[in-house]
Amino acid sequence: MAGGLEPHLEALRRELHGPAVLSVLVALIAVAITFLIWRFVQSRRSSRKAVLLLGLCDAGKTLLFARLLSGRYRDTQTSITDSSAVYRVSQDKSTHVTLIDLPGHESLRLQFLERFKAAARAIVFVVDSVAFQREVKDVAEFLYQVLVDSTVLRNAPALLIACNKQDVTMAKSAKLIQQQLEKELNTLRVTRSAAPTSLDGSATGGPAQLGKKGKDFDFSQLPMKVEFVECSARGSKGEEGEADLEGLEKWLVKVA
Repeated sequence: MAGGLEPHLEALRRELHGPAVLSVLVALIAVAITFLIWRFVQSRRSSRKAVLLLGLCDAGKTLLFARLLSGRYRDTQTSITDSSAVYRVSQDKSTHVTLIDLPGHESLRLQFLERFKAAARAIVFVVDSVAFQREVKDVAEFLYQVLVDSTVLRNAPALLIACNKQDVTMAKSAKLIQQQLEKELNTLRVTRSAAPTSLDGSATGGPAQLGKKGKDFDFSQLPMKVEFVECSARGSKGEEGEADLEGLEKWLVKVA
């Protein structure tokens, strides 16, 4: 009986060592590796729960921060330290992020960004739409420093450019602000001949490539998803009215 089974067993052994089985094994290993990488990326993302509010002084970050948390207007002043609070999205009270309002003063903003950038799931870069034409170079300079940072590039947090103060007649539109920022960032990319440094002052080993080489810069070239919204932390009816933050609130639901 055993002798009669031997040819069949030998044939089975040959099949198990054949190219078809090897292909299946390679495919299974590839799937397993892909799954492990996906789990690793997801675990890293889930550990990043902060949404950073960045921007120049007087862009309206602190009022926006207060409006998101309480809905109420309050007088604010230039921040010299960070403020943080848990923000629960309206659709799902169990889902939340930590909003962190960072100082916008030139001497403080990079040092505070250095402290919190690794925890950022998303970044809200607040722009004063009224003063934008006057401040465009400073806005672009700060945004450029954020975008070429190695940690930001690696983690690729979602980025929202919040065009604030839209309740004022002279406010620039989100479309114009996007066009002007792309133009200024393209100029900065060209003129920065020296190797940039990371936020802690150490060299990065060479110029960071912002966008695609040989093409004019636009935000679609970045590793993170970039969106623009128009908003008003003050609101069209002033202190007694509600803020116009619908676009920002919907975006926070998506990134939470």
